[in-house]
Amino acid sequence: MTNPLEQALAVMVSTFHKYSAKQGDKFKLSKAELKELLTKELPSFQSKQTDDTEFQKIMNDLDVNKDNEVDFQEYACFLACVAMSFNDFFKDHCQKQLRKK
Repeated sequence: MTNPLEQALAVMVSTFHKYSAKQGDKFKLSKAELKELLTKELPSFQSKQTDDTEFQKIMNDLDVNKDNEVDFQEYACFLACVAMSFNDFFKDHCQKQLRKK
């Protein structure tokens, strides 16, 4: 039986490949594949980024090598940034809760 962290890593990898295999290079996300992944898998994040200009900015920021696709390393860096943001939110939330007591 796998532990929760191993399961989380497997989901991270399988989710990337679920979307990257749809068109073109099966090891990279096209702009359309990335947009679909964000819309379906991170709806709370995407709801704030519905504007095409904002989405293009996200794509440009993620596409470090400027090949107009997002490879697994670029995707993993994005997820790490999202995880750090979540951590900061929960850390700040816990500190605010402690101050109220």
